[in-house]
Amino acid sequence: MADIPVDGMTRVDWVSAISNQAAPTTAELNAGIALTLKVTDDGLIGWEADTADVPTTSLADVFDTVDVGRVSFSGTALRFKKQTSTDTIYDTLVKNTAGYIVIRRNTAYNTAWTAAQKVEVFPVKCGETKFVMPAANTLSRYEVPMKITTAPTMRATVV
Repeated sequence: MADIPVDGMTRVDWVSAISNQAAPTTAELNAGIALTLKVTDDGLIGWEADTADVPTTSLADVFDTVDVGRVSFSGTALRFKKQTSTDTIYDTLVKNTAGYIVIRRNTAYNTAWTAAQKVEVFPVKCGETKFVMPAANTLSRYEVPMKITTAPTMRATVV
């Protein structure tokens, strides 16, 4: 078994409609907007799951024990490079727009969607766009907060 470098191995798409988030179809995914090339290299913000602890220790215990609690995500957003002329992403991901962020990891980003691929599917609603403060030697960038509206499917299978 070999290690998997992450450079170029993540794909992020915006999909407006998915009928079964545990089994998105290639047609649904192909109808989406490919975001990967416009997301900055540090622009996949807050898409790491955090599992809370539920204390289970009793008064009689001499060791603190815990069980698995709620899963949450914090500060989920995407940071983009602003484009000149037509900027489909900027024009699409406006406040209150609902859809899905689909993330595929560990496969070259430009690999076509195919059956059996594992993806993460997040039902989201866009927050208000905010521009990142300008600084020397940077591009014009903006962030779109993404509010996860229902439980995501972390191990969906493309059909």
